[in-house]
Amino acid sequence: MNDSLATTVADTVSKAAQAAEMLTTGGLDKSQYDEALQVLVKEGTEMAINFAVKIVIAILVFTIGKWIVGKINKAVAKLMEKKEVEPSLASFVKSLTNVVFMFILVIVIIGILGIETSSFVALFASAGVAIGMALSGTLQNFAGGVMILAFKPFKVGDFIEAQGQVGVVKEIQIFNTIITTVDNKIIIVPNGGLSTGIATNYSKEPLRRVDLTFGIAYGESYDNAKSVIMDIINANEKILKDPAPFIGLVNLGDSSVDLTVRVWCNSADYWDVFFAMNETVYKTFTAKGINIPFPQMDVHIAK
Repeated sequence: MNDSLATTVADTVSKAAQAAEMLTTGGLDKSQYDEALQVLVKEGTEMAINFAVKIVIAILVFTIGKWIVGKINKAVAKLMEKKEVEPSLASFVKSLTNVVFMFILVIVIIGILGIETSSFVALFASAGVAIGMALSGTLQNFAGGVMILAFKPFKVGDFIEAQGQVGVVKEIQIFNTIITTVDNKIIIVPNGGLSTGIATNYSKEPLRRVDLTFGIAYGESYDNAKSVIMDIINANEKILKDPAPFIGLVNLGDSSVDLTVRVWCNSADYWDVFFAMNETVYKTFTAKGINIPFPQMDVHIAK
């Protein structure tokens, strides 16, 4: 409280204590008792009125301040929308702006009520240190969220693989990143590890390469299989001609001759090309009599 209010309260309490002591010890007659009681009521009333006025002023300031903070938040949101700021970053900035201005408003209200703001700020700082030590992991996640929003290794809508999880980034929050997996599960990943660990962003580049491997039996014509696969590639409209497709013999296995196929497509078409190529190659090889091998063992019995 401020000095005048504290002095008034101390004097009032002191006089009341003296009056009570004299009354119990018999050292106070009726006229002195009435006088002490009047002083007590008068000073108590003045103190209550002063405090009530401060309460009313604090409520008015809080109401007006909250309205101003709301206007500032709307102005910041409109500015970021005009500048086409990324939604995840815009949400973070709006939350931070609201917290900062509301904290300033609370400090002003406390000052109006007569509480020493310097002591409050010192108390808040001490509590902040203690809470920070207890919540070091949470603060690490907060710092990670700031790093992600600042350097943008990925954004909302990107398909990523990180921290052992694969999915589409649904939301980047202050402490966590929300990922939706391909089977529609929600994964909450802390930003601390996400910002310092290895992350693969499959949506960052506009093009992706699809790597496939097809096996043919020993004795089948490599050139024929290669020609069939190339015809399948040329017939698929989602496969790009530039960069050019590549087909090569990659391995002579125990049971098969393996051909590696590398084709390029738009990132959004990756899985369509992957599944279509596997299906079409299998059907075409079967239709053209090209044997697709499987693990087998020849047993020779000697008489």
